[in-house]
Amino acid sequence: MHQPRIIQPKARKSPKAFWLKQLHMWHWMSSALSLVGLLLFAVTGFTLNHAADIEGAPAVSELSAQMPPALVAALTSAPASGTAPLPSPVAAWVEENFSVRASGDAEWSEAEAYLAAPRPGGDAWVAIDRATGAATGEVTDRGWISYLNDLHKGRNAGGVWSLFIDVFAAACLIFALTGLLLLQLHAAKRKSTWPLVGAGLILPAALAIFFIH
Repeated sequence: MHQPRIIQPKARKSPKAFWLKQLHMWHWMSSALSLVGLLLFAVTGFTLNHAADIEGAPAVSELSAQMPPALVAALTSAPASGTAPLPSPVAAWVEENFSVRASGDAEWSEAEAYLAAPRPGGDAWVAIDRATGAATGEVTDRGWISYLNDLHKGRNAGGVWSLFIDVFAAACLIFALTGLLLLQLHAAKRKSTWPLVGAGLILPAALAIFFIH
């Protein structure tokens, strides 16, 4: 004869176990999202701190091209002065012949249109004679280290990269705050937790107070 099966009631999880699980989940997810960005910003923090010693000489290329007559006529509809984007067909021609992004505003005068096209790791400009369509330009490349440094600063990187920095910063904030709460939950068994956290606060504060003037 079979013995009746006794079903034990499930043990209720404590609030601490619930929050510990949640914190671990958010901590590893935010660390995964921010890992590559943290590596990039850590490396470029070093290269920026030693930029004068690391960055090489910039490579400068001078370019020139003749705009087709049909595009020269398109310049007549542009303002005589002030700032405004290049007409769409002119911008496409500039991008094809000078390898620059021509989406920004150009500076217009009666004689020429001047487009500044700065970018991460370099600089560029194009000047177009409004009467003849003769275009000259200059492209400066400061190398990949300068490129990464400019990405670190968000310099001339555009709106999409700016949005990425915001998302990355939010992921880092979640990573740091969940890490702090996990430290608090485990601190009772790890006596060195708060002395180490305090050292991480006191050391940079002391350096800033006593050595930065």
